[in-house]
Amino acid sequence: ARGPGSGAGRGEGAGAASPSPRAASFYIDAAPPPAATTCGRDAAGSRRDEAAPRAQTGGREQSAALAVDAQPTESEKEIYNQVNVVLKDAEGILEDLQSYRGAGHEIREAIQHPNDEKLQEKAWGAVVPLVGKLKKFYEFSQRLEAGLRGLLGALTSTPYSPTQHLEREQALAKQFAEILHFTLRFDELKMTNPAIQNDFSYYRRTLSRMRINNVPAEGENEVNNELANRMSLFYAEATPMLKTLSDATTKFVSENKNLPIENTTDCLSTMASVCRVMLETPEYRSRFTNEETVSFCLRVMVGVIILYDHVHPVGAFAKTSKIDMKGCIKVLKDQPPNSVEGLLNALRLRMSQYGMVHNKAFE
Repeated sequence: ARGPGSGAGRGEGAGAASPSPRAASFYIDAAPPPAATTCGRDAAGSRRDEAAPRAQTGGREQSAALAVDAQPTESEKEIYNQVNVVLKDAEGILEDLQSYRGAGHEIREAIQHPNDEKLQEKAWGAVVPLVGKLKKFYEFSQRLEAGLRGLLGALTSTPYSPTQHLEREQALAKQFAEILHFTLRFDELKMTNPAIQNDFSYYRRTLSRMRINNVPAEGENEVNNELANRMSLFYAEATPMLKTLSDATTKFVSENKNLPIENTTDCLSTMASVCRVMLETPEYRSRFTNEETVSFCLRVMVGVIILYDHVHPVGAFAKTSKIDMKGCIKVLKDQPPNSVEGLLNALRLRMSQYGMVHNKAFE
């Protein structure tokens, strides 16, 4: 099955989607253009005409507008409401992670003075509430995984094409984008905070020592050994949220064998093309009203590339990929370096796992 991303285009592969002067768009803080209307929804969920650019993929022009204010239709509401409950907590999770300072000082003091009981108690007292936060982050990743799988089910179901799904279920498509945006933000913060793994390692070592010495441990009941093992694997990843969502996408594909894999990969490649063309086309880029919109589109683009790379048989970086990787990486490199360093590193990390560190797209 050849989806909307198939056909010749520019970039590394013949299957890469080619940009068009009229690009499919995320309508996020963007002033609408004066022409080329497509169907959207008003605040009440009714369909309305709104101006939107279009994307040309595989020689066919298709629209895929994702309105920022899209409200769920009746058919979307069940999944939308489930995911919305999760997304309401996302900003709080990021705020907690951003303010996470760790117990490095207390841990160093305790290690340097192993016979000082007061310092041992002080370090333990500092670490236990932090581990409670780490547990909350991990449990949120499980909720996010469930939400992603629900959205994948809705956005890849037959008989509609990926572009038709993005038009019909705009509210769900926006939620999918918001999950990816959160995921990249979380992982960017985690990668720059070594205190997380240091705190958790100290917690596990100390807890093990307490058990050997039959010392009651405050906080042991909150994080049992099985949960601690799973959390340890989670935080050992450079990009734990991306790993969680990548595994969830792979599991979704493997559990839905009656659903062509192209339904999933074409959905992801279409969203990547939407973001890329919006970012590389001055006409649409100029309509963004703030820089956070640019960051949103960049993170979503990188997120769907990584999911695609994880589930597609040949990956996102192969010549036959339906994602224009050369174009996507150019878009990233055209941004201020400090604003996209984490995103480029996330892509390089994915590539290095496949032994493709010197892929030409990065040159």
